[in-house]
Amino acid sequence: MTDTKLTTSKLYFTNIQMRNALIQIEDKMVHTPWMPTVIMGINRGGCIPGVYLSHRLKVAHEVLDIRLRDHKSTPNLNNLKSNHEQGHRILIIDDINDSGATFQYIIDNFGKHDNIKFASLINNKPSPVKMDFHGYDIDKDTNPQWVVFPWEEWDK
Repeated sequence: MTDTKLTTSKLYFTNIQMRNALIQIEDKMVHTPWMPTVIMGINRGGCIPGVYLSHRLKVAHEVLDIRLRDHKSTPNLNNLKSNHEQGHRILIIDDINDSGATFQYIIDNFGKHDNIKFASLINNKPSPVKMDFHGYDIDKDTNPQWVVFPWEEWDK
């Protein structure tokens, strides 16, 4: 019997591509009337791009602890709630908007608000959750690659 299981190839995302994606995100934001007063990087993939962007824009960075794939812990939205109550314009960033599950969790458990925007370095076009800002587009329906970020594999 032949194994017909599809193998997913890996797409290695470089530090240079990350910086270029952040520049694209910044460029899209500066052409709108909205700029964040705080950036919240989703734990873990959004932390590094969130810190980079917070330094670039000279705004605070905080970690939003939502780990749906790697951990069984309950996501914690307390600092999102606190920043929202303080009237901050909040940019929530992750490395990839893949299935949309992480961003959908935020919408389902906190709601959609005018002062909260979503960003990702890579946006999977078939995702049901749309990004306000993103760097690169991919389409995993037509090219089902696993994206590997520089902080995920030290050997590459």
